[in-house]
Amino acid sequence: MTKIIAICNQKGGVGKTTTAVNLAASFAALEKKTLLIDMDPQGNASQGLGFVESQDMDMHEILDMAGNPDNLTLENIKPAILDTSLDFLKVITSGPDLAVMEIELVNAMSRERRLERVMNVLKQEFDYIIIDAPPSLNLLTINTLTAATSVLIPVQCEYYALQGMTELFKTIREVQKNLNSNLKIEGALLTMYDSRLSLSKQVAEEVRENLSDTVFQTMIPRNVKLSEAPSHGKPVILYDVQSTGSQAYMKLAEEILNKG
Repeated sequence: MTKIIAICNQKGGVGKTTTAVNLAASFAALEKKTLLIDMDPQGNASQGLGFVESQDMDMHEILDMAGNPDNLTLENIKPAILDTSLDFLKVITSGPDLAVMEIELVNAMSRERRLERVMNVLKQEFDYIIIDAPPSLNLLTINTLTAATSVLIPVQCEYYALQGMTELFKTIREVQKNLNSNLKIEGALLTMYDSRLSLSKQVAEEVRENLSDTVFQTMIPRNVKLSEAPSHGKPVILYDVQSTGSQAYMKLAEEILNKG
């Protein structure tokens, strides 16, 4: 069964896109057929894999197509599924046009289920689908949560780390209640962890205390190579496989695989 993981946190700067790109790349390195879907109009996940220009077909066109399910076939979607530098990793990009879709969806029928329809077509092709949600709780995020089998929440090891989490969990519960009863919490992921700082340790303890069993054992360290890799259009595993950031995301992928 295909696992569809939404990477979600409405708080910006928590390592959401970094996690989406590098977790997807790590699954691919483990020879799992993986698709990364960029649902953020900023297109940072697309850029992180080297796609800096608008594509002929991206998530805006696909979500538009999903308004008429008869047109939504694998053959019609395939032009948007792009190869990457990793054999087992494909990507569907996004760009500023996706922000327009937010407005177009407001009065649309079954507006929360556009992406779910797309997943029903795509999931037979992949072992893992990773969706980078926008950094806000809007209709694109609701679509992402409705289409996912689980949600992974990056939590930055900084002051106010848990701020806004109540709102996010409330949204997740509403989606579980009304749109996707099968949605599970994959886990909270501590990011930008610096073992030299007492603040990082305090935040990690606080998050584990508040979110208990849902927190991954793997923590993503603050790492220069992780920060540099996007500017080269590469996941960190291709930029510097020996870096602590690369090793941490491989460890995370293995932890998720072992959980089943």
